[in-house]
Amino acid sequence: MYDSEELAEIREAKRAWEAETYGDTVDRFGEREAAFTTDTGGRTVDPLYTPDDVADDDYHEDLGFPGEEPYTRGVYSTMYRGRLWTMRQYAGMGTAAETNERFSYLIDEGSSGLSMAFDLPTQMGYDSDAAMAEGEVGRSGVAIDTLDDFQTVFDDIPLEEVSTSMTINAPAAVLLAMYIAMGDRQGVDRSALRGTIQNDIMKEYIARNLYIYPPTPSMRLITDIFAFCAEEVPKFNTISISGYHIREAGSTAAQEVAFTLANGIEYVEAALDAGLDVDEFAPQLSFFFNAHNNVFEEAAKFRAARRMWAQIMDERFDATDPRSKQLKFHTQTGGSTLTAQQIDNNVVRVAYQALAAVLGGTQSLHTNGKDEALALPTERSVRTALRTQQILAHESGAADTIDPLAGSYYVEDLTDGIEAEAFEIIEEIDRRGGALDAVENGWVQRQIQDVAFERQREIEAGERVIVGVNEFAVDEDPEMDLEEVDPEQEADQRERLAAVKADRDDEAVTAALAAVREAARGEANVMPHVVEAVKAYATVQEICDVFREEFGEYSPAR
Repeated sequence: MYDSEELAEIREAKRAWEAETYGDTVDRFGEREAAFTTDTGGRTVDPLYTPDDVADDDYHEDLGFPGEEPYTRGVYSTMYRGRLWTMRQYAGMGTAAETNERFSYLIDEGSSGLSMAFDLPTQMGYDSDAAMAEGEVGRSGVAIDTLDDFQTVFDDIPLEEVSTSMTINAPAAVLLAMYIAMGDRQGVDRSALRGTIQNDIMKEYIARNLYIYPPTPSMRLITDIFAFCAEEVPKFNTISISGYHIREAGSTAAQEVAFTLANGIEYVEAALDAGLDVDEFAPQLSFFFNAHNNVFEEAAKFRAARRMWAQIMDERFDATDPRSKQLKFHTQTGGSTLTAQQIDNNVVRVAYQALAAVLGGTQSLHTNGKDEALALPTERSVRTALRTQQILAHESGAADTIDPLAGSYYVEDLTDGIEAEAFEIIEEIDRRGGALDAVENGWVQRQIQDVAFERQREIEAGERVIVGVNEFAVDEDPEMDLEEVDPEQEADQRERLAAVKADRDDEAVTAALAAVREAARGEANVMPHVVEAVKAYATVQEICDVFREEFGEYSPAR
C-alpha cells in the first residue's frame, strides 16, 4: 500500500526518533514498569507503529470494502449505518413464567433479541423429576421439560417479531423442535422464524463438558439440523460455533480464533460427508466470540476471524455463495473477567468490552450484568447492561462509520499477527488429523490449560493487574443484593411436569418416540420426528433417552 522509497524514509526517520526524541526521554524519565504485551497472546507491543509495520499488506486483498471479500471491514456494506447490532440480554430465570416476565421486560426496555439460558438438567437432557436433576432445577437458567414450558416462556411474545438465541448443545435438536412447534402454534410461517441455536458440541468436548452422545452421532444430529433448517427454517442460524467458552477456559485471543474456526471446518466437513452442498447450509452457520478488556486486540481478533473464514470457505471448500464466506457472529462480554470484589468495576469492564465488539463489527451483542460473578443478574443490573449497549449505539459515535479502526498501523499489525498465529495453530490441528482427533486425544485442551495456568500464576504474582483484586483493593464484603432462586420452584416444576404427563395422550407419545427411534437407527433425518414428538408433549429426557439408547453416551479418554 506504500511506496518503497517513502517506506525507507519513514524507517530512517523512526530510527532517528527512537535514538533521539524517544530515547532521550526514556533515558531521563524511564517508562512505566509494565509488560507492554497484548492481553493474552504475550506479543510485545511496540512504543510506536508506522506504515512500515504493515508494509506487506495489500489493501484489496487484506482489507477491501465492507460487504465484499475478504470481509475484514464487515460482512454488510452499510454495517451499523444501516442497522444496529442486535442487542441481546441473556435470560433464563428458574421457571418458565419468570423467564417470560424477564423477556417481556427486556423487550419493553428496548432489547431487540432474546437470549435463552437453560438450567443444567435441561442442558444435559434430563427432566426436572430425574434423580440427576435434584438440586439443580432452575438454578443456572430456565427449566424446560415439555412444550408446555415453552408455551409459557413465549406467551404473548410474537415469534415473527423477535430473534431468539438458545444456548443449548447436546439436546439442541429437541429445543429447536420446540421453538418450531411454538411457531406452528402461533401461526408463524417457519420461513419467518429467526434466531440461533448454539448446537456446538465440539466446544463441549473442549471446554464445558456438557455433552451426552459420542462425537459421530453428535455430528449426525448436527448435520440433520443443517439439512432440515435449510429447507424448513432458512432464516434460523443452525449453529453458533463458539469461541466464547474456549476463551472462558483460558485461551489466548489467537487460540480462540483458531480452535473456533477449526471446529467450524470440522462441521463443514461433516455436512459435506453427509451429502449436503456447502452453499445450501453454510449461509446458516454463525459464530460466537468472547470480548475481553484489551480493546485493540479484541477488535483485531474479530477482523482477523472474518478474513480467515472467507479464505477457508473459498480455498478449502470451494464455496461460491458470498453468504457462505461471511463470518457472522454474536459477542458476549467476558464472564471470566468479572470480579466479585468491587462489582461496580464490572460495569466499566463490560462497557470497554462492548466497545471492542462494536469496533470489531459484531452482528449481535450480550453485555453481562455486573453481578454475574456471583449470581444470575438482577433486573436492575440487566437494565444497566442493556443501557450500556444503547449508550454505545446512540451516544458514543462508534456506530457512525464502518470499521473505524481500519488503517491504524497498530490495529492492522495486530490483525495480521492474530491471523498468522491462528493459521499456524489450524495447520498443527490439520497435522494431528483435524479438530475432532485433536480434541479426542486432549491436545486442544492441554494448550488452553497451559495458558490458563500461566495467566493465573501472573495474577497471583502481581505481574498482571486486576483492579480491585490484586491492586487497588479495599476491605469490604462483596455486594449481596443478588437474584435468588426460590427452592420451592423445583417442587413446583415437578408438579407441573406431572400434570402435563397426566393430561397428554400416552399412545401418541409412544408412537412419536418410536418414530424418533426408527429415524435414529436408520439414515432418515430425525428432525421432523422430533418436532412431532414435542408436539405430542414428549419430554426433553424422553427424546434424549431414545438417542442415549441408540447412540450411547460419551466418556472422554483418560
